[in-house]
Amino acid sequence: MEGAQAVREAVRYARVRELFVTAAAAERHPDLVDAAAGAGARISPVIERAAESLSDTVTPQGLVAVCDLLDVPVADALGGRPTLVAVCAGITDPGNAGTVIRVADAAGADAVLLAGDTVDPHNGKAVRASTGSVFHLPLARDRDAAAVLDACAAAGLTLLAADAEGELDLHEPAAQPVLAGPVAWVFGGEAHGVPADLAARADHRVRIPIHGRAESLNLATAAAVCLYASAAARRR
Repeated sequence: MEGAQAVREAVRYARVRELFVTAAAAERHPDLVDAAAGAGARISPVIERAAESLSDTVTPQGLVAVCDLLDVPVADALGGRPTLVAVCAGITDPGNAGTVIRVADAAGADAVLLAGDTVDPHNGKAVRASTGSVFHLPLARDRDAAAVLDACAAAGLTLLAADAEGELDLHEPAAQPVLAGPVAWVFGGEAHGVPADLAARADHRVRIPIHGRAESLNLATAAAVCLYASAAARRR
């Protein structure tokens, strides 16, 4: 984790092993350095050049934390009777994966499952795109995407595949009772969507209506619309 906001979330919600910090960053964020030390992290002062070598951003902030990995088994992520889960199925862009995690967190999801060839949620860009949400809800990975969907179904979740050609319109009255129940939303990659074999396993393929002339919505926007539709339906 790098940057003040990300490191602050890591100290609050995760196990930080070591914090590399420049003198300038320590002067800007003394409370953060103290909090990391108080949480048991080793504090390692570094020069600016070393901080730049540790960073993969264009403008390093001089704070880099080494944390334990975050993912848990799928069965653990689905424990405790979940009602809203996001499944990333073959999302290879780390920025998109991180943003879906952020949106799922904001919508009150119980877990995010990364299935098939989805990018590692510990990827630096994915972590930054999540703006700390990687620490707020369970994350699980499994290369067997079909097994992930089976686990969701076994947990009592209705499988909803986000699909531009889906038979169920998100805004139609018929969608409301489905959205109000426990659901797992399945999102695919930006270019090709949910893989056909996984879409076929879903209980419903749900489309977001396009009322204007836009060709489509991008993945992050579509995920936000779908997850918040479920959150709103559950609260009515």
